[in-house]
Amino acid sequence: MVSLPHPYVLHAAVSAPCLCCRKGKDQFDNLEKHTQWGIDVLEKYIKFVKERTEIELSYAKQLRNLSKKYQPKKNSKEEEEYRYTSTRAFLATLNEMNDYAGQHEVISENMTSLITGELTRYVQELKQERKSHFHDGRKAQQHIETCWKQLEASKRRFERDCKEADRAQQYFEKMDADINVTKADVEKARQQAQLRHQMAEDSKAEYSSTLQKFNSEQHEHYYTHIPNIFQKIQEMEERRIVRIGESMKTFAEVDRQVIPIIGKCLDEITKAAEAVDHKNDSQMVIEAFKSGFEPPGDIDFEDFTQPMKRTVSESSLSNSRGDGKSEPKFGSKSKGKLWPFIKKNKIIETLLGTKLSLKLGAGPEDFSNLPPEQRRKKLQQKVDELNRDIQKEMDQRDALTKMKDVYIKNPQMGDAASVDHRLAELGQNIEKLRLEVQKFEGWLAEVEGRLPARTEQSRRQSGVYEAQNPSGVNSCAQDRESSPDGSYTEEQSQETEMKVPATDFDDEFDDEEPLPTIGTCKALYTFEGQNEGTISVAEGEMLYVIEEDKGDGWTRIRRNEDEEGYVPTSYVEVYLDKNAKDVHKPLQKISE
Repeated sequence: MVSLPHPYVLHAAVSAPCLCCRKGKDQFDNLEKHTQWGIDVLEKYIKFVKERTEIELSYAKQLRNLSKKYQPKKNSKEEEEYRYTSTRAFLATLNEMNDYAGQHEVISENMTSLITGELTRYVQELKQERKSHFHDGRKAQQHIETCWKQLEASKRRFERDCKEADRAQQYFEKMDADINVTKADVEKARQQAQLRHQMAEDSKAEYSSTLQKFNSEQHEHYYTHIPNIFQKIQEMEERRIVRIGESMKTFAEVDRQVIPIIGKCLDEITKAAEAVDHKNDSQMVIEAFKSGFEPPGDIDFEDFTQPMKRTVSESSLSNSRGDGKSEPKFGSKSKGKLWPFIKKNKIIETLLGTKLSLKLGAGPEDFSNLPPEQRRKKLQQKVDELNRDIQKEMDQRDALTKMKDVYIKNPQMGDAASVDHRLAELGQNIEKLRLEVQKFEGWLAEVEGRLPARTEQSRRQSGVYEAQNPSGVNSCAQDRESSPDGSYTEEQSQETEMKVPATDFDDEFDDEEPLPTIGTCKALYTFEGQNEGTISVAEGEMLYVIEEDKGDGWTRIRRNEDEEGYVPTSYVEVYLDKNAKDVHKPLQKISE
């Protein structure tokens, strides 16, 4: 009899791997969930840093807008306010806040480039690597499961063959013990039993080979493939952890790098605050608003028990004239004169016989509405501004002159005549600006005491500007004059026009002898004499010269016995004749 092992013994020997495969698969699932969670954490940190950069940019933008909002506007009154140390400290604070905002922009830029950008690329690489590792793990798991299925199939076949061989053996033994069975039937049963035993042996050999192969594959799977895959996943996860730690360190370093610069900004703010000088600011206020007026004298006692006749004060008009004449009556009552508070400087208006037109809010060109000290500062600023404009025009003229010389030497580079028109314009502009400078310097000299009062010369200087710029000159600036001590006159709230009546003052000027002629002149250009003391001339007209240019840019001429006045010297060609005595010499003969 052939003895065969029980198939369940072998089944028990190979039933364990099924549980191992299932547990291995479970671990892969757990690792897959954990690594996905790690990637989610990394992406969450990237989102956190990105929002931080947006906050930094928004904060920087708000700081810049805040700084810009409180910056002084150019060419405005606010710029003058920043002369004081306290306001300069505030301006320094605004500028430093602008730099402070720039450092927050640097934080945002560095975090974006060093953290957000780098981690975003790393996450993409990490996802690809994770996908590759788990693909290898699933492939290895599928391979071991396939081997296990092959082993199970071989085992079931061997088990079936063993059972068939056992039944054939029992049937053969039964037939061999039965005396009624023929020898042929017994032989047939024996052959059948041997065949089944052979099949069981073949199945056993196949099962043994499959089992040996499976054990080898299983050993390779659990001791080589799976550990390698797990090791790679572990290294991948550790790199992720290290990377997020380095990013957090970079997060802190980016902030730390700008701390010294932010500290400097704060130090500058502190330095500017410490530079605030209350004494200096107070002195600047004093310098800005001091009027230069002398305090008024005592007011005389008016005795109303006597006839109603007001005592003339020392500052009255008659005393200021010093000619012993009685005070002219311009109104119903004459008051004592206190220069800082007078309403009109009537003596100048009387002497000139001008027509005033005072408008609310209009300021005279010579700043005579200001106190002496402030007027001096304004005039000095105007002179400096005009000198800068002259220098600019001269620089342009020099540059064009050099360009013209280059064109003359190298005609292929350009036409030299093309710049002549511009050169002529620049020459005229320079001449106008110089006249303006002379005019304002005359007013400045008057204020500083170099001239006793504003003379006819300074009034002529004012006329050329007004003639050349009729649209830019206010009627108040044409006729308005300052007080002898530099005080200012207040303008009325409504436009008034008044004609000063002629008085005995005019008689003093009517008796003057006419000035003799000292030569002739020819008008080179037409001049519209629209201002007091000037005379209109036409181009090519011949006239008499009665007073030379005294350096102020004006020449006094006469057309006939009744018409005379000033014209710009640059507008006429003068022919001086010092021996000329005939004031009525015909101009036709002179021209011949």
